[in-house]
Amino acid sequence: MSTFNMEEYRRGEFGADPLFLNRWSPRAMSGEAIGKDELMRLFEAARWAPSAFNNQPWRFLYAFRETENWLPFFDLLADANKAWVKNGAVLIVILSKTTFDYNGKPALTHSFDAGAAWANLALQGTLSGLVVHGMMGFDYDKAKEVFNIGDEFQVEAMAAIGRAGNKEKLNKELQERELPSDRKKLSEIAFEGKFRE
Repeated sequence: MSTFNMEEYRRGEFGADPLFLNRWSPRAMSGEAIGKDELMRLFEAARWAPSAFNNQPWRFLYAFRETENWLPFFDLLADANKAWVKNGAVLIVILSKTTFDYNGKPALTHSFDAGAAWANLALQGTLSGLVVHGMMGFDYDKAKEVFNIGDEFQVEAMAAIGRAGNKEKLNKELQERELPSDRKKLSEIAFEGKFRE
C-alpha cells in the first residue's frame, strides 16, 4: 500500500482541516472485504447532509463483491474502470430524487444535495481508512433499466469502496496516475461580486 506525505502534493491556502486535503480517490484496492457495519457508517454520514426543505433526495444502491448482487453493478462499468474496480469490496450507485416529497414539484437542487451526501460519505470513508472512489464511467441508462429506477429519480454517479492496496496491482498507466491530485487556486474558483472566467 502506498502512503504519501500529502504536503508534497497538496497545500491549503487558508487552514482548512487536514481531513479535506487528505481525502483523495485512489484506485488501488486490496480485494479484502469490508463489513456491513463499516459500510453503514459511511451511509450514516451521508444521511446527515444538508438539503433543500430537508428533502434528503439521495438514495444509494449497493452490492458487496462476494454476493450475487455484484455482477449487475460491475457490468455497468466502462472497461477502463472494471480493470481496477475488480479489487473493490463494494459498488454503489448514487441517485437523487428530482421532486420534493411534500408537494411533488421539481426540486432544483436535487443533484446539489445528493452531492453533499456523497461528500459526507467520501469524507467518512477517509476517516475510516477506506478507499472511496467516485465514477462517471458507466452506463447510466442501463443502470435505470437494470435496477428499475423510476423517472422521478436521476442516476448521478457510481462509487467503489474498499481497503487500500498496492498500486503495483494496477496497470502501468494507472500506476503512474496513482497520486493525490492538486486543486485550482482559491482565486480561480471564488469571486467577490461578479463572475470572472
